[in-house]
Amino acid sequence: MLSLISTGFAEVFNPLCIALIAGGVLLGIIFGSIPGLSATMAVALCLPMTYGMEPISGMALLMGLYIGGISGGLVAAILLRIPGTPASVATCFDGYPLAAKGQAGKALGVGIFFSFLGTLLGLAVLMFIAPSLARVALKFSYYEYFAVGIFSISMMASLISGSVVKGLVSGAVGLAFAMVGSAPIDGIPRLTFGFHALDAGFDILPVLIGLFAISEIIKAAKQKGVPQGKVLQDFKIRGFGFSFAEFKSQIGNLFRSAAIGIGIGILPGIGGGTSNILAYTAAKNQSKTPEKFGTGVIDGIVASETSNNASIGGALVPLMTLGIPGDTVTAMLLGGLMIHGLNPGPLLFQNNGPLVYGIFAACLIANVLMLVMEYLGIKVFARVLTVPKHILLPIIMVLCVVGAFGVNNRLFDVWAVLFFGIVAYLLEKGGFPLPPIILGFILGPMIETNLRRGLMQSEGSIVPFFTHPISLVFLLITAAVIVLAVRKELRARHKEKANDR
Repeated sequence: MLSLISTGFAEVFNPLCIALIAGGVLLGIIFGSIPGLSATMAVALCLPMTYGMEPISGMALLMGLYIGGISGGLVAAILLRIPGTPASVATCFDGYPLAAKGQAGKALGVGIFFSFLGTLLGLAVLMFIAPSLARVALKFSYYEYFAVGIFSISMMASLISGSVVKGLVSGAVGLAFAMVGSAPIDGIPRLTFGFHALDAGFDILPVLIGLFAISEIIKAAKQKGVPQGKVLQDFKIRGFGFSFAEFKSQIGNLFRSAAIGIGIGILPGIGGGTSNILAYTAAKNQSKTPEKFGTGVIDGIVASETSNNASIGGALVPLMTLGIPGDTVTAMLLGGLMIHGLNPGPLLFQNNGPLVYGIFAACLIANVLMLVMEYLGIKVFARVLTVPKHILLPIIMVLCVVGAFGVNNRLFDVWAVLFFGIVAYLLEKGGFPLPPIILGFILGPMIETNLRRGLMQSEGSIVPFFTHPISLVFLLITAAVIVLAVRKELRARHKEKANDR
């Protein structure tokens, strides 16, 4: 283990990799701090740039973007009461009230420092747990991978969506888009309607850019005339703004929130957008003074920023060990690995051990650089928030189009970006969540391929899917999750009707 870790650091300790990590962290922080942008968009826009790079250099850039983007959301959350990213929603609850009291420096310092610690704890778990999970995953056959895929989609639908039905519908939409093009194994075209540009299906990058970038641009463009708010730029900070006694009082909150973030991150498709809310709720429930939450206490900032950053390490666990994205950003990272001919899964650790630990080392370096950059440049990032939308949005739109065209150098991908952007906007207006769509799109080929291979191996019998112990456990858990989620939704609707009466 130690030899692999040292080999990993040797892979990235060169001027090019360090510069790419630093640039990625800086750009990620900027994207995370601007409302409407996100770490997902930053990775999506920079992914085409990694095509001509060495694998470790390309992944070093993407990891810097990931870590910087998730942490950067605290800037807008604290200064504007607008979450820069979904992972920083709960940071608004106490971060902005504390800043409004004239303690913006303290609020930012707490957020930055505990973001660093949360990421550090998440990466530590990743480095020590992921290899063990990879060895267990080597025992997975077609049946187990099919069951894990089904389980992942069910978890996404039930935990992310406010409505389990809409969550399942979104997942089905993603699966449908994944089926466009040549079928796995036999290569027969389907759902192409005679349009040959669809024979190869939709590329993951245009889909992601359309769903998560173009749809946000459309929503932002409709908010014409809405004031952007006043940025609180005049603040002072000494150290990180809090005392050692305050730090000691938050140790329990730190480890509890990190555990929540890591656990939620490991669940495929959930991520920091959920973990920060759960950690904030847990901190409030465990507090001796829950009535102070929402008035500007550091407990809420610690819980939110620790958990959402700890989910980074957790989200990388299923990506590295099973090839399943833990959240939307790791879906982009999955594409980055595949671009360089690397197939995430249990064999990745055996065949590319030095590269894997090089990626871990890049994450640790990015975490340190994030701490330094946010602390030194926090006022600069706050001023970036004042860029008018009529200037910002056209620039982002051009970058999206260029990024999509650069995938395969064909205009079809540009139209695909616009198509998925409009689809995403309409679905969100109807209350359908987007994360299950991309998870269904990513997992669709894996589910279908392993289903067909399993049926071929069993000569058409579905019995082995239920007789293999691991597969059976995942399928039973899937059924239980869906049933419980449906029951919960039905009870909520019944309660609403009762209140209306």
